[in-house]
Formats: sequence, C-alpha cells, structure tokens
Amino acid sequence: MIYVTATESDAVRAIEAEAISSRFARGWHCLGLAEKFKDGKPHTVNAFGQKLVVFTGADGKTNVLDGYCRHMGGDLSQGTVKGNEIACPFHDWRWGGDGRCKSIPYSRRVPLRARTASWPTMEQDKLLFVWNDPEGSKPPADVTIPLIEGATRDDWTDWRWTETVVNTNCREIIDNVVDMAHFFYIHKSFPTFFKNVFEGQVATQIMKGVTREDARRAREGDGGGGPRMIGNTSVASYHGPSFMIDELTYHYDGYDLNSVLINCHYPIDEHSFTLHSGIIVQHSDALPPEAAEATAQKLTDFILLGFEQDIEIWRNKARIDNPLLCEEDGPVYQLRRWYQQFYVDVADVRPEMTDRFEFEIDTTRPVESWKKEVEENLARREGASA
Repeated sequence: MIYVTATESDAVRAIEAEAISSRFARGWHCLGLAEKFKDGKPHTVNAFGQKLVVFTGADGKTNVLDGYCRHMGGDLSQGTVKGNEIACPFHDWRWGGDGRCKSIPYSRRVPLRARTASWPTMEQDKLLFVWNDPEGSKPPADVTIPLIEGATRDDWTDWRWTETVVNTNCREIIDNVVDMAHFFYIHKSFPTFFKNVFEGQVATQIMKGVTREDARRAREGDGGGGPRMIGNTSVASYHGPSFMIDELTYHYDGYDLNSVLINCHYPIDEHSFTLHSGIIVQHSDALPPEAAEATAQKLTDFILLGFEQDIEIWRNKARIDNPLLCEEDGPVYQLRRWYQQFYVDVADVRPEMTDRFEFEIDTTRPVESWKKEVEENLARREGASA
C-alpha cells in the first residue's frame, strides 16, 4: 500500500477573515465642502455608527453634535438653527456648539447635567473636518492635515466635489495604496514605476505611468482628440486614516497639467462608508481659466468612473485577512500594520506601525507583460475593423 503525504504546496489555501471591529479610526475625517453646511440649516451626517447633526451658527462657526437631544430624544437635525445654537424640534431646548444646553425657553433654569457630545471640527482649504477618537481625546497639535496651496489661490479652479455611499468596510479602499496591478486591470492605466513609503501617520504611493494606447484609442470615438496625453506622475499620501492628497500631473505633448486630487472617506458604520473626491486644476498658458474649468469637470467624470470600477469589485469580493501575494504585489501586510495604529489606543501603537518603511516594486515583468497585452489588443481591434 502506498501512502501519499500532502505537502505544503498541496494544501488548499483558506481565506481567513476575522469579524469586523465596530471601533472607528482615530483621526481627522473630511465631511466635504465647508460651504455646504453654511446655509443656516441643520444637516444630518451618519458617521461612526451614529447620527450627527452639523450646523453653522450666526458667528460663522460650524459645529458637530450627537444627533439626538438628551432631553427626550428629539432629532436635532430636524430642528432649527437659532443664533449660535441648534433648537430641538420637540421642546425647543437650545444646544450650543460646545455640547451644553444654553437655554430652555419654558424653564427657569437648565439642568446641570444638560450636556451632549460635541465633536472637534476644523475648517481648512474650504473643507470641513471632524475629529474622531474612541478614547475621547482632543486632537494633538502634531496631528494635522497639510495645507493645499492651490485650494485658496486664484490661479487654480474651484473644487469639483463628489460624494457616494459604498457598502463595504473602508479597509478595502486603503488597500489600493499598495495595489499597482489593479490600476492596469481595473482602471486601464499603465504603471511603469511604483513605490510606497510609510512613516508616522502618513502612507505615500508614488506612481508613474504612460498612456495605454489600447484604452486611448477605444475612447477616441467618445469625444477624444485634442492634445495627446503621454503619461502621468502621481504622489498620493494618506494623512491619517481617511484623507488622501494626490499631487497629480498629467503629461501632454508640449505641456504639463497640474492638479490636486482628494480621495477621502468617513465610515457610516463598520459595513459602509461615504466616499468623497475633489479635484482642482491649475491655470497655465496652455490651459487658461475657462479650459481649466472644463478640464476639471472632465477629470471629475473620469475619477467617478474609476470609483465605480472599484465599487463593483468591492461589492462582489470577499474580505480577506490573509491575502496570497506574489513577488510583484505591493506591501499589503505592512500597509495594514500602518493602518492598524488608528484602531488601537494611543498607548498600544507599536513602532512597527509607525517606523519608516519603503518598498519599490520591480516593474520589469509587469511592464513586459502589459506591453504584450496592449499590442495584442490593438492587433485584435485592427483585425476586427479590417
């Protein structure tokens, strides 16, 4: 009788996925364009597993409070902004931006314990941020979002901003930071250089690419033409768990187009998040203001298409804690260790989560393979048209 012993290579790889934690990341989260919340009305924001109310008082300060009145549970987002306070629609209790009840019109005095949760906010570059910390600490002075110079300069366009709800855990979008290959297969890009740098609370992706001829020619029938794009350079950094600034340069015949892309999100709950994108484009001799505005809108449409492609993948994929990686994949496990720092108490943040880490993918094999695929696609298309 012959006995066959299973080797390690014969073993079936099982997908592992632990239950998703209901804890939400510590850090600044962008709620979108600040102007949206300055209309004198209360706004509902579902975030961090609960309802919040966002309102701007007569003093111009935008505030974020828990969404339900501590008196009898009225929905403050259905209330009215009165002066610097939000008035509950149930009994008109008036709540200030600091979370304290300021007055009760029908009562001689306010109860000593009349206080609700107030969330720290920050307005910067025409965007509104809210601070979340499961430990209840205020934002440290050294935890910041960098200023975006073009956001407040006249030689750049205004923000083109989009929002959409995605029904999956937000770790899925973070994984894209290290995922070079998906840019070719999902977004029809052609990366030729790809590097990651993680340090402290910043995770950076540096990518250079060329135009995919098979994708470009396929789009020519959809209003293409104009200057020919040669390639692009992208330096995209997550500053904290949810706000990415991408300094994105498109290289055309004869000139470069400078833009800044924002890719940010905040969790609704552990199974969904609100995904935002914003873009601004710099004016230039080759791109005067009117053309820059049109280009910003075109890029916005292109970015939305990319998000839709990602969302379709996320909608159908399995959550996987033990991805099986090849040599040309990015540092998924190192990225997830970096990301974990925002989900543990500050005292439990370990050096391996924050120490500097660099990884550059050897793109020799991917570029060789992708060039061949592009050539085959073009030959197939030309044969079909002939």
